[in-house]
Amino acid sequence: MSSTELSAESAPLRSGRRRRRRRDPEGNMPLKEHIRELRNRFIIAALGILAGAVVGFLFYDQLFGLITEPVLEYGDVGGGRNTAIAFNTIGQPLDLMIRISIFVGIVVSSPVWLYQLWAFIMPGLKKTEKRYAIGFIAAAVPLFVGGVVLSYVVLPRAVQFLFSLNPEGTDNIIAPDVYFTFVLNFALAFGVAMIIPVVLVGVNMMGLITGKRVLKSWRGTVMFIAVVSALAAPGGEAMTMFFIMGPLTLLFVIAIGICLLNDRRREKRQRRREEENEALIRGAGR
Repeated sequence: MSSTELSAESAPLRSGRRRRRRRDPEGNMPLKEHIRELRNRFIIAALGILAGAVVGFLFYDQLFGLITEPVLEYGDVGGGRNTAIAFNTIGQPLDLMIRISIFVGIVVSSPVWLYQLWAFIMPGLKKTEKRYAIGFIAAAVPLFVGGVVLSYVVLPRAVQFLFSLNPEGTDNIIAPDVYFTFVLNFALAFGVAMIIPVVLVGVNMMGLITGKRVLKSWRGTVMFIAVVSALAAPGGEAMTMFFIMGPLTLLFVIAIGICLLNDRRREKRQRRREEENEALIRGAGR
């Protein structure tokens, strides 16, 4: 038999193997295909961030004005204190433009890269659990963006408090890269804090952590929320801390409840399988 005939006969077999692999309910695949999928999803996520960065570049002037507004406004009402954003190198304006554009790209494209992340994890989940992935994305994206928006709402209070610590007779002439790093870390802290409950639920769905274990660490969780709220409410303003701590605490409570419910479902499924196996063993013994 010729090599052409062998190839023609083996082609349907290879195609069938590929179809069976794609239809595998457990999502198992060889390491080579796993790496290829990771590469493809990384490329899609990078292209999404790049497209968002283009949007940030087009609106750079408006964004720069919004970010620096708390500093410039404090100079107007700060009792004669001089506050300004000062570039001190030739290439710094371009560097800042690129950094702000990339940050905007990350925020704007969050639905894309979050979906790619979950789509990569999904094959490791059981078929009955994959439907929750879309729900995770639907929850994580608005929470992340909402955290970033909330950070901007709180930012003027943070700037005012920190500037108020200046010794008498001093000014604040800030390098833009230093100020943007502060704003970036501030925004990411809020965004990440908002999606941590969603991540907890996802890790629980993967079977890596139980709801009871999360519940046992409630003291540490409350302490973490209190610290984040205190840092986000400079000056220790009680109302600001309440408005930040309340939603974060509620999100963690909801996440713990979902984890506990999922553990209960998983235990019921495991108990049902054990009963079915015992019934099969008894039937075989007869």
